[in-house]
Amino acid sequence: MRATIRDYAQILLGLLIYSVGFTCFMLPYGITTGGVSGISALIYYATGFHANFSYLIINLLLLVAAVRYMGWRYTVRTIIATLLVSLAIGCIQSLITYTDEEGREQLLRLIGDQTFMACAIGGLMEGLGLALVFLAGGSTGGTDIIASCVNKYWNISLGRLMLFLDIVIISCSWFVFRSIETMVIGYLTMLISMTFLDYIINGARQSVQFFIISERHEEIAEAVCSEVNRGVTVLMGQGWYSKEQRQVLLIMARKRESRLIFRLIKRIDHEAFVSMGNVEGVFGEGFDVIKR
Repeated sequence: MRATIRDYAQILLGLLIYSVGFTCFMLPYGITTGGVSGISALIYYATGFHANFSYLIINLLLLVAAVRYMGWRYTVRTIIATLLVSLAIGCIQSLITYTDEEGREQLLRLIGDQTFMACAIGGLMEGLGLALVFLAGGSTGGTDIIASCVNKYWNISLGRLMLFLDIVIISCSWFVFRSIETMVIGYLTMLISMTFLDYIINGARQSVQFFIISERHEEIAEAVCSEVNRGVTVLMGQGWYSKEQRQVLLIMARKRESRLIFRLIKRIDHEAFVSMGNVEGVFGEGFDVIKR
């Protein structure tokens, strides 16, 4: 129950960060991002139609694909996320909207005319928000649905999948602004967002492998199972010089859990022989799922 609450809280936080980054640092500066938010931004720049409404409408159409390929559970969570993002964008947009001297609605630029800073801050916020949502098993909708559908069956980076979709959307900004500079800023924002997204996700999923030789291997194995909640495999080994039979513990864990494992080993047997190495990927129970 706690894990579920934590996941939903993380998704909610990620959606809020994403919405703030898009609405406060993208829309006011005419920066076109990728995904459905980018399409919504283009519609807003061209017609003035509020981005939250177009974001909601486009996502409802794409959710048909989510029902078929991702199942109802994923679709329901995506619908909720889409509604929350649409609501957040609408609320934030109304808060930063003002009427200029000519009676036209304008969006407040929070950091003045520093478009590059807006690009960097907005890209980082969007990447962070997406990463938090994906790590908790959620989705912000839009092209994320397409990326998640493909990623479910193939081991392809989410960032790379979304990259190809976003390039086309950002390129379309030429037809609205007729500006190469606007396109370049859009591409830069996309690269910042996707790089940060992959960095956080890969860092959270990075795994390590332990080989432990100790006279008190049973106590260490029991502590790892009960306190870290990781499985332990006991291998039979023989020292070539001493010819003695020894038990070797093999443990696979997330990198963030390595400090706790070292503390357990030091507490039980500070003279234990320990080898730790990074592994490219771990698949199976408790780790990632094997995909085609």
